[in-house]
Amino acid sequence: MLRSWRVKLKLLLATVTVAILLSWLYLFVGSLEYGRFLLLPPCLGEQPSRDVEREALASRVRRVEEENQQLRLQLSQVQVEGSDGSPQWGASAEDGDPPGGERSNRTACPKQRTVHKCELLHVAIVCAGHNASRDVVTLVKSILFHRKNPLHFHFITDSVAHQILQTLFQSWMVPSVHVSFYNADDLKAGTCPPLCPPEVSWIPNKHYSGIYGLMKLTLTKALPSNLSKVIVLDTDITFATDIAELWAVFGKFSDKQVIGLVENQSDWYLGNLWKNHKPWPALGRGFNTGVILLLLDRLRRLGWEQMWRLTAERELMSMLSTSLADQDIFNAVIKQDPALVYRLPCFWNVQLSDHTRSEQCYTEVSDLKVIHWNSPKKLRVKNKHVEFFRNLYLTFLEYDGNLLRRELFGCASLPSPPSDQLQQALEELDEDDPCYDFRRQHLTQHRIHLFFLQYEFLALPNPTDVTLVAQLSMDRLQMLEAICKHWAGPISLALYMSDAEAQQFLRYAQASEVLSARRNVAYHIVYKEGQFYPINLLRNVALANTQTPYVFLTDIDFLPMYGLYDYLRNSIQQLELPQRKAALIVPAFETLHYRLTFPKSKAELLSMLDMGSLYTFRYHVWPKGHAPTDYAKWRTATVPYRVAWQPDFEPYVVVRRDCPKYDQRFVGFGWNKVSHIMELDAQEYELLVLPNAFMIHMPHAPSFDISKFRLSAGYRGCLQTLREEFHQDLSRRYGAAALKYLTAERSL
Repeated sequence: MLRSWRVKLKLLLATVTVAILLSWLYLFVGSLEYGRFLLLPPCLGEQPSRDVEREALASRVRRVEEENQQLRLQLSQVQVEGSDGSPQWGASAEDGDPPGGERSNRTACPKQRTVHKCELLHVAIVCAGHNASRDVVTLVKSILFHRKNPLHFHFITDSVAHQILQTLFQSWMVPSVHVSFYNADDLKAGTCPPLCPPEVSWIPNKHYSGIYGLMKLTLTKALPSNLSKVIVLDTDITFATDIAELWAVFGKFSDKQVIGLVENQSDWYLGNLWKNHKPWPALGRGFNTGVILLLLDRLRRLGWEQMWRLTAERELMSMLSTSLADQDIFNAVIKQDPALVYRLPCFWNVQLSDHTRSEQCYTEVSDLKVIHWNSPKKLRVKNKHVEFFRNLYLTFLEYDGNLLRRELFGCASLPSPPSDQLQQALEELDEDDPCYDFRRQHLTQHRIHLFFLQYEFLALPNPTDVTLVAQLSMDRLQMLEAICKHWAGPISLALYMSDAEAQQFLRYAQASEVLSARRNVAYHIVYKEGQFYPINLLRNVALANTQTPYVFLTDIDFLPMYGLYDYLRNSIQQLELPQRKAALIVPAFETLHYRLTFPKSKAELLSMLDMGSLYTFRYHVWPKGHAPTDYAKWRTATVPYRVAWQPDFEPYVVVRRDCPKYDQRFVGFGWNKVSHIMELDAQEYELLVLPNAFMIHMPHAPSFDISKFRLSAGYRGCLQTLREEFHQDLSRRYGAAALKYLTAERSL
């Protein structure tokens, strides 16, 4: 009897095997009619095909599946008959849920879905402070470089990062990119103290990220309630592929999985890194939270907030603090309920920390998806292939962000009034206008990165405090250290640079003992675009981001006298400037020598002036610019004296911070300061010359723009056209009071 049953079983198994082989052979031959090889793994991302092909193949697959199901049913019936102790075969873990109700992370390929071309992808990033705001730009560049979908960035920020990133994205104007900001301060201690419990401020954290390293725990509450899923990234991430590929992984989650994470690639959670090393509880090696996929709607239904809070409270009773911030708490929750996690392939978070096992995640460059610089050493981390990773990172670090303003063709973009207005203004320009290039430059939207370096100056409640305001390009960097030695007060600088030059400046500033020691110097990067130097845009950027009541409007080529900062504050108080509308003039001088023994007093300066080692500024090429200062009177003056406006007067002045902005139509060389002084006079500012203040211009090579002015009649003609248009605008704003400027212009 037993032998007969075994023969039947063997026959049935042979029949099943032959049927399966014939079925697949039939499919293979049939597939050749349509030019496709169906035996390729379907999970590799099939390309869309014709409807006829898809229906024919689907029909064949269904027929084969039906035949296989019938065969499996017969086989199971035979297995049940074997009740004499022979093995009982059941469904495998891949066919259903494994024991204990947990589902495998492996997901059947039909469940995988592609991301629609115009589907909006959501990305959340916690960012706080000046350094993180700088790092996140490189991450965003790497995402924008590869992306083919509209993006919505959700930034959880402190006030510093909010100001920096909001200005950056508003000026970047990348099509099909939306940005939202959420106040991290509200998430630190709750939004309704003392009634509400604190969000994360109660958790002791040893990680260098500080309290902001815990913010990702609060995303279910911080992000909009109608947002169902989001990709969460650290700022030290670099993408090497389209982020839509990662978004598509959401389609592989089982019904119970809510968090997608890559396994930690170090031995941290194994607890064997050093003696008495006691990490937080984790499942195996644990998971790294540099890249997270969150199904927010499911997490909210599960009561995520209460879940992580209870876990953290329990573990903190023995651990006392977190070592890896939110990562410790995420891992403790997953240890308690492993079914929550979907294991992402490790190439979605190649972790470049010391003692990492990341080399097991890739064999080819094409395997790389996301690189995570999760060591405090960052680019100096030890890794076998770190040079390759570093070069990839530097590519995006120095990549021209203007090139990422790419339209997503075929996707409807939300209306953007600033972008629409700019486009309309550009369309109204006449390309046959001889001054088209000047007008086009005026409309150019430059990217602006405020506070590029650490800035910690807090404006004291001092009504007489003053900030030095200037602008520069890469060829004037050598002036920065000297100015910092001459001026102890706050400084606001706008730097016109490319992305690559901005990184060179960063390295220069960090290596300089003088610059790195100063925290009251604000550096604002205005990224290069166009053929003219946007000098008045730069001045306005530096001016708008000052924090003191008064500003000293100067140029980077001038060194102020020693002690000028204190002298100006005293003068503002003595002249009662808060109660009057006045501009204090700092007389300008120049030297033709690159090496100069800087005068320590007015008496020394007058002596050098008499000896011919110093001159009044531009006396030999542009005397009208500073002659109204009346240097002869200044030599003997002991109190401030008033001077009248004259045509082409362009002194360097101290005024209130709310003074008129510079007119940005003037780009390159010519009339950029003259127009500003003219408007100050139109607004009835008193022009007062300070008797014991001075500044000295240091020699340098002529700028490219002044060379164009000197060599091009067309350049000079366009400048004259812009001057006439400025006069007309001035007349419209100030009426009859502005007629004197037009009269003075015609009399020249």
